[in-house]
Amino acid sequence: MAQVTVMDHPLIQHKLTIIRQKDTGTKDFREVVSEIAMLMAYEVTRNMPLEDVEIETPLVKSIQKTLSGKKVAIVPILRAGLGMVDGFLAMLPAAKVGHVGLYRDEETLQPHEYFVKMPADIAERQLFVVDPMLATGGSAVAAIEALVKRGAKPRNIKFICLVAAPEGVKVLNDEYPEVEIVTAALDEKLNEIGYILPGLGDAGDRLFGTK
Repeated sequence: MAQVTVMDHPLIQHKLTIIRQKDTGTKDFREVVSEIAMLMAYEVTRNMPLEDVEIETPLVKSIQKTLSGKKVAIVPILRAGLGMVDGFLAMLPAAKVGHVGLYRDEETLQPHEYFVKMPADIAERQLFVVDPMLATGGSAVAAIEALVKRGAKPRNIKFICLVAAPEGVKVLNDEYPEVEIVTAALDEKLNEIGYILPGLGDAGDRLFGTK
């Protein structure tokens, strides 16, 4: 069974419809991607561990809940993943941010890393790998492979995207079954050139106004 969670919250679905539309401009696309990322961050942190702490309210001393110190890092896959970082940082302002840069070989179509910069204590952190699209799954697998090579534990990695294709979900599940995939939508399929249908086009180009 595919390990994938689809976030069907009404606000997420509404905002996803906005960025799917071809006439949504760069400014609005960028802002709404960040908003969706913030809403998804709220949901994917639901099971973060808590611990008791004694505080003093204006009236009494009291035992209350606080995050138990689980270290977090947000890891965008360059370049489109950058569009989701600020939304996550709005919810997790103390998180570290790592980066994975990949390029695709024009002949083999295989992804290769060209830049990886991570916090030194990556093995101890909960990692949220973010990329708007999970299409063929090649970039996602390559990014997670880059993290694992540097000491990350697959069970501590969540892959978070806005739109996923069933083909990409299967590839990532087969390669890293411990990595949970969280998406705002599981779309129909890939077309013949690897774009998700119905999808939202090229997320990087739409975020940064390039062609």
